Formats: sequence, structure tokens, C-alpha cells
Amino acid sequence: MSRMSPARTSPPTEGPRLGLRERKKIKTRTAIRDATYALIKEQGYDATTIEQIADRAEVSPSTVFRYFPTKEDIVVTDEYDPVLLAELAGRPVDEPWVDSLRHVTKMALGFGLEREPEITRLRARLMATVPAVRSRMVESMAVTGRRIAEAVSARTGLDRAGLEVRVFTMSLVGGLAEITLYWAENDFRDDPADLVDRALAVLEHGLAPGKP
Repeated sequence: MSRMSPARTSPPTEGPRLGLRERKKIKTRTAIRDATYALIKEQGYDATTIEQIADRAEVSPSTVFRYFPTKEDIVVTDEYDPVLLAELAGRPVDEPWVDSLRHVTKMALGFGLEREPEITRLRARLMATVPAVRSRMVESMAVTGRRIAEAVSARTGLDRAGLEVRVFTMSLVGGLAEITLYWAENDFRDDPADLVDRALAVLEHGLAPGKP
């Protein structure tokens, strides 16, 4: 059995050196995630328990729950949202929204595939095949949508709680979720960057007429 690359939970950017306490937190989170993915690869998602994860990560079950409230959270949680939202906020103010979103979305996909390709594919497959993981993914992406709404509001001056902003951002988040599911359901044959272009084309132009 091939060895899965360790998960990385630190943000994918350079920044100020973290203090000892924060480095210990990152080390613990990484150990928990590494243990989870290794166990899932060995025996499957349903057979993997919090107790087994804690034992493999050499922490207590209560520590696992302190970092991740549920087993599903271990799968769906990553550290990229703050970085990507900062990137989105830093795009040129006159850049079309679709171009800004295309840049940031492809950047997000690139982080996962370049830093932890095996885990990125495993996460996507679990999201597509395990109902509990897929449900938690939807909840998590709703939080991401609210954060994107703040960026949209700052760029446009529209109320972030207004209907138009909510529809726009949740349409985007829903599209990103479907990209992940489609990619996994089709055995990762497609280039994720192409899927992003196709999804954003639908949001920008609507559906093309079907063949008669």
C-alpha cells in the first residue's frame, strides 16, 4: 500500500513566524488529519472512529473534538479561506467579477492539488460518496459564502445581507460544490481548471440551448 502524503494545515503563504503555542496547535491539527486520512485509506470512512484517530495521532479523543467537532469536520476543514478571501479583496476594483472569481477559484484548486494531491482527491471522493461528509460540506460552504458576500459588498457597495448579494454568492458556492462532486464522480478525468471555466460560464451566461 502506498504511503499517503501528510496533510498540511498551515496557510499556503509566507508570513510572520508563528509563536510556540500556535505552532503546537498546527502540529496537533496536522497529526489528527494525517491519522484520519491514513485510517480512512486503510479501512474506509465508516470504520474509522474518533478513538482510533486519537490513538494514531497520539492525542486524547477530547483533543480531537476540541480541534474538530465532528469526524466530518476533519475531512472538510482546510486553512485556505482567509488566504483566498484576502486574494479576492486584493483584486483590481475594475476587474470583472467573473475574472476575479476565476483567478481565486483556480488558485484554491491549485493549492490542494500541488500541496496534497492524494488527500485532495480523497476528500473529493468522500464528499461525493459519504452523505454525512457531503452534508457537512454544504454547511461549511455556506459559511464560506457569507465570507465571500462580505468581499462582494466591499467591492460593490451593496448590502451583504441583501437578496442580490446572497443569491450571487450562494450560486457561486453551490457551483464550487458541484465542481468537486462532478470531478470525483467522473474519476478525476477532467482538468479542474476547465471545470471552473465551464461552471463560471454558466453563472455568467446561463445554460446554452440544448440540441433539438
